[in-house]
Amino acid sequence: MNLANKITILRLLLIPVFILLVLYSKWEIALFVFIFAALSDALDGYLARRMNQRTELGKVLDPIADKFLILSAFICLSVVNNPSTSIRLPVYVPVIIISRDAIIVLGSLIIYLIKGNLEVKSALIGKITTFLQMATVISILFKFTFSPFLWNAAVIVTVWSGIIYVRRGARLLNGSK
Repeated sequence: MNLANKITILRLLLIPVFILLVLYSKWEIALFVFIFAALSDALDGYLARRMNQRTELGKVLDPIADKFLILSAFICLSVVNNPSTSIRLPVYVPVIIISRDAIIVLGSLIIYLIKGNLEVKSALIGKITTFLQMATVISILFKFTFSPFLWNAAVIVTVWSGIIYVRRGARLLNGSK
């Protein structure tokens, strides 16, 4: 258990804290927790690369922590009413984000079952997608008026990255890289 993995586990533990803060309308604290969790994502990745602390556990836990954090944030922000702002996340945003992630997980499972192994490689488009999704959550919690622009950009990039990952999975199933 290295430092990068401990930071990832901390991010997982912050998820229920964030959910409760949003559900109880503790917006400022929720914002702080989410920013801390988002920064911990960058930090654990940096440490894993810089200190040569990449592990199999980290390869699995890090994307899970990212997905759980983002999905819980989008779900919570689409169902709660924030009386101090008129900005409310439309339901189509989490539906698209959850659908893309479900398709990727299902595709990964199919590849694993058919091929017997699965090498998880992140792509730049995936990092951009995660960044835009996290930026969207932060902008909503900050009550920025440009949040609708940001969440629509996140949706477009989410769909685009989903298409790229589906194509990559199809190539893996067809035996080409």
